[in-house]
Amino acid sequence: MTVDPLLLLTFLGMLAVTYGARLAGYFLVRRVPIEGRVKGALEAVPVAVLTAIVAPTALATGPAETLAALATLLLAWRLPTLVVVIGGVVAVVLLRALIS
Repeated sequence: MTVDPLLLLTFLGMLAVTYGARLAGYFLVRRVPIEGRVKGALEAVPVAVLTAIVAPTALATGPAETLAALATLLLAWRLPTLVVVIGGVVAVVLLRALIS
């Protein structure tokens, strides 16, 4: 097995940027009070990131995946995360079997 030096350098660079962003965020949050609109915006970030990751895949792959994403969204409305994940996996497996 060989390691491409450029690939390793790219990986280490991404690691440094990610870790640096986390550290900068940690120090910024400790020094600046988070209130009002900023707090609301920061609380919306996880949902926005998850939507940006899931939506293109759910809408571009096929009807089974799109329907399973909608079913998972409905489950997420009221159920705990583990139940939602299991329900989403079961939904996509069943819908792929039924639709394909």
